[in-house]
Amino acid sequence: MEAPMQIFIAAFAAINISSLFLMLDDKKRSRLSLKRTSEGTLLFAAICFGAAGIFAGMLIGRHKTQKPLFLIGVPLALLQNLALLYLVFAEFSASRFL
Repeated sequence: MEAPMQIFIAAFAAINISSLFLMLDDKKRSRLSLKRTSEGTLLFAAICFGAAGIFAGMLIGRHKTQKPLFLIGVPLALLQNLALLYLVFAEFSASRFL
């Protein structure tokens, strides 16, 4: 695997791990009645390649699982993330053979 693709994969992993911690931190803050992370920020993280981390945070922390916006929006963002990943990998694979 070439260096640009390794960097892309590492960045994708870092974004999702950060998104997971963002979701778990919001759950912790909700239990302690502290200032919370806005829903818009959580959804923005999901759309910006962090949907897997947000979805994992929903399942692990049982957080935002009753909100229709998250029940529908996060899986749609995950599909969007996967489609974009597919396009990036397909483009990268095609450009290697030119």
